[in-house]
Amino acid sequence: MVKHKIILNILGKLLIGESLFLFLSLLVSLLYQESDSMAFVKSGLITFTVGGMSYKLSKGVGKDLGKREGYIIVSIVWVVFSIFGCLPYLFSGAIPSVTDAFFETMSGFTTTGSSILNNIEELPHGILFWRSLTQWMGGMGIIVMFLAILPTLGIGGRELFIAEVPGPAPDKLTPRIKETARNLWGLYILFTFAETILLFIGGMNFFDAINHSLTTMATGGYSTKQASAGFFTSPYLQYVIIFFMFVAGTNFTLAYAMVTGKASKMFKDEEFRFYALVVLLFTGIITLVLVVGDDFGLERAFRDSLFTVVSIITTTGYATADYLLWTPFLGMLVFVLFFVGGSAGSTGGGVKVVRILLLFKNSFYELKRLVHPNAVIPIRYNGHVVDQKTVTNILAFFVFYIIIFMISSILMSLWTPDIYSAFSAVATTLGNIGPGFGEVGPMENFFHLPALAKWFLSFLMLLGRLELFTVLILFSPSFWKH
Repeated sequence: MVKHKIILNILGKLLIGESLFLFLSLLVSLLYQESDSMAFVKSGLITFTVGGMSYKLSKGVGKDLGKREGYIIVSIVWVVFSIFGCLPYLFSGAIPSVTDAFFETMSGFTTTGSSILNNIEELPHGILFWRSLTQWMGGMGIIVMFLAILPTLGIGGRELFIAEVPGPAPDKLTPRIKETARNLWGLYILFTFAETILLFIGGMNFFDAINHSLTTMATGGYSTKQASAGFFTSPYLQYVIIFFMFVAGTNFTLAYAMVTGKASKMFKDEEFRFYALVVLLFTGIITLVLVVGDDFGLERAFRDSLFTVVSIITTTGYATADYLLWTPFLGMLVFVLFFVGGSAGSTGGGVKVVRILLLFKNSFYELKRLVHPNAVIPIRYNGHVVDQKTVTNILAFFVFYIIIFMISSILMSLWTPDIYSAFSAVATTLGNIGPGFGEVGPMENFFHLPALAKWFLSFLMLLGRLELFTVLILFSPSFWKH
């Protein structure tokens, strides 16, 4: 039986935590003396009140949290956070439509980065900061964040951690979940601070620097400029963003090892080597075609290529170049990257590099098994044998991903002018990437889509962020049986 009071208790605590971040955005609004201050006062008070009431009604319940409650809580939290998170947009009038406000907020928390806004520079500083903060909170995971930086809320750990960080799980830094969460978030904050300083040194004003650092490390891609990161034409600034996007797409366990003086562990890791190889290979091909075919200068071609490849593979979604203007061949290369994603244990979305790598290995070894039917040829990863349960899970994930992608694309074709836009709208939201192709390309947005399409794409963002199974399992009748 589902323990409803435990769910209500944890949800209440988390909403109290969300209200604290709403009040943080209020401070930014007050600092710039803008008209959106009351929007954050109302939003923060409503969120705190609902959270407080939920906690009070369930106060004193035990902490016997099972796997079932873990999956329910994680799925509900991301939806509820988006509902309360869209209040500042509605109260300030920045986004008056409920559908658009929810879409923008869900896109923020899931770090998708798809937007409906056409007037970003005109928005108040508090709203822009809240928009970036939603991505930063969602980047490492809402539950993981509160386990790490608000331990006084007393939120139980392991089952929630497993439900929110599904798939090929990254190595734990320590045996204790809360300590692992603290280490991950400590590193996350350190990288965010470092990027802010480097961007500020390079000529960005501090507000733009902190916002772009928040959304870079979250691999979210929200910018304070309508032209995205392409507004900042300085090569230095673009290379800084490229570096931190690449870091954010790396397994944070490996990044932690590098920071603590164990860099060799990173370069020995098969997933990291494959991740770096894909980036270098695609960047090299695109650079070559741009230089030879489109008469680009070498440095500009390399920078645009590298920025686009790293932005798409890490699912950040920043844009400095309109890849729709490139040749169809290059467009197809970029589209392939939509189905790769960042590393396991990173803030990147998508299928994940380790899954692609193990799929390749399994396919190659299957050919060898056909030739040598009596041979025992196990799949090895980083020197260890991968158990069959993990391989089966990856194959199931990939099959589900393709089926959902195909069915969703057919449905989206009801609302888009061409199948090209339908395919890319689904790929970019399911993969939490941001920009797509056609009508939802890097220099366009999702504003023109009908309301039903936006709600559907919001669901795909959640599905992709929680890597399918955490959400899909809720639709299984056996999950709800006693």
